[in-house]
Amino acid sequence: MLYYLFDYLEKQFQFPGATLFGYLTFRAAIAMILSLLISIVYGKRIIRFLQKKQVGETIRDLGLEGQAEKAGTPTMGGLIIILATLIPVLLLAKIANVYIILLIVTTLWMGAIGFLDDYIKKFKNNKEGLKGRFKVLGQVGLGIIVGATLYFHQDVTMKEKLPIEQQKVLLAENPDIEASKLFAAEEKSTKTTIPFVKNNEFDYADLITWISPSLGKYAWLIFILAAIIIITAVSNGANLTDGIDGLAAGTSAIIVLTLGIFAWVSGNIIFSEYLNIMYIPRVSEITIYIAAFVGALIGFLWYNTYPAQVFMGDTGSLTIGGIIAVIAIATRKEWLIPILCGIFLAENLSVIMQVSYFKYTRKKFGEGRRIFKMSPLHHHYQKSGYHESKIVTRFWIIGILLAILTIVTLKIR
Repeated sequence: MLYYLFDYLEKQFQFPGATLFGYLTFRAAIAMILSLLISIVYGKRIIRFLQKKQVGETIRDLGLEGQAEKAGTPTMGGLIIILATLIPVLLLAKIANVYIILLIVTTLWMGAIGFLDDYIKKFKNNKEGLKGRFKVLGQVGLGIIVGATLYFHQDVTMKEKLPIEQQKVLLAENPDIEASKLFAAEEKSTKTTIPFVKNNEFDYADLITWISPSLGKYAWLIFILAAIIIITAVSNGANLTDGIDGLAAGTSAIIVLTLGIFAWVSGNIIFSEYLNIMYIPRVSEITIYIAAFVGALIGFLWYNTYPAQVFMGDTGSLTIGGIIAVIAIATRKEWLIPILCGIFLAENLSVIMQVSYFKYTRKKFGEGRRIFKMSPLHHHYQKSGYHESKIVTRFWIIGILLAILTIVTLKIR
């Protein structure tokens, strides 16, 4: 809203300082500061409201140290993250941007699923919450919306660099040529970024066109299927990671900040040309959303670090995972998720391995055996005697290392 207001004031009245709102970096900085203040200042009020409504966490006895003390801690704290993200975005972003609209829909969609799950657990006295099939159905629904929008919407395009020989000719004619002249025209594409290969790109259409080139018109099915799988996997990974104070919010902030760098350089034709990566017009506006989201996560950590005064619940964790997945898909960096979201992947795999091995050994030996002392992975370390603050800090450090490695993959070919 403010963007459009100050844009109008600048064009009509040359209002002093109005041009600042035309700069992406300025709006991103204001968005982060505003979301941080909202989450810290109003977060306390939301926590008091949740306490008043007796929305406390019901703790199952898992034999973990310090577990009993957490009983009654307010949950549904993900509302803090959602509000602190959306308010700055609505004020400072270009709301008409298709990527911003998609992220707002994702936030509300996944937030609603998570809220319903938390509501059923608390107010319907059902510890299982929303049935798993309904969660998956909601994730699949969002995947269809995201995949279809990114494939069919006219504003979702990309520009690829011209062939090397053509670039050489243009540079020979004019060494000071604009970076934009080295790119072809905007076009719809199913290409994405893939690490450790020469041109750093992969086309989803290749998965079916090898059978017959005529099948290329059905590439949208592959793209939407990929969106569904990625959104479901990442949102569930974030949900599993939310098990000890500050773990999910901290690791997510690192991941999202890294995606913010990708969004900024991918939407900037000069940096895209310099880094030799695909240029995605209009995607840089996501930087505003990411800045607000990071500010909200850091502000939430003010109350969520050990000992936590509030838990995010599924309202927060499912929303966080959904947003991360959609940003990654929109910036065409979803194939970097196994590296960037390595913590989420490890948590997911630890549960899959534990359950599968337990069922296999019970069937074969008549007694179920375990790989880990407990899953997800962070509980294994708790059972091993590590304090949860140490576990969280070390996971954050690993998350930072993975973020750096993810950025480096852009140049490792």
